[in-house]
Amino acid sequence: MFRTSLAVILMLSNLPLANVSAASGADKPEPRLIVGTVLPLLEGSFLSGRKARLPEASKGKVALLALGFTYESRVAVEAWSKKFSEEFSKTPEVTFFEIPVIGGVARLARWFIDSGMRRGTPKERHENVITIYGGVDTWKQRVGFRQPDDAYLILIDRQGVIRWLHSGPFDSTRYADLAAAARLLE
Repeated sequence: MFRTSLAVILMLSNLPLANVSAASGADKPEPRLIVGTVLPLLEGSFLSGRKARLPEASKGKVALLALGFTYESRVAVEAWSKKFSEEFSKTPEVTFFEIPVIGGVARLARWFIDSGMRRGTPKERHENVITIYGGVDTWKQRVGFRQPDDAYLILIDRQGVIRWLHSGPFDSTRYADLAAAARLLE
């Protein structure tokens, strides 16, 4: 029952709420992320409840950001994060964040969604999950959103500069590229 309710809420996250900026004509396209530029501010909350601001939260560390925009995208996000964590968990200069980006009607169920994720995530990983409520269209534009169930991956260096980008389901060849890029930045 709980998983079904959470799935329904997250599926609704793609339904738009009224957008004041669109009505006022302030809606402008966001530039796509580019390797070599600083990551734009990404704000949300860790599952621990603390506020999260990237790239500030990863300052001094190489970080993989795995964004997902649908409930189904969690499969790809978790696959990339799991492999990355297995390889780099003993490297203190490297970290990762799973980042569900939630909008639409699902934002109204924020407490329900966050508490469900807290229960389903080991406590020691609560600082590796950042929930973002709102800004869905902005981040979809920035990552070049195409496939709803893909993971959108961003590797940033110790100063928050984007060093590697990819989107898609887990792929071992592309993972080797990611791991090599992360090792060069350690």
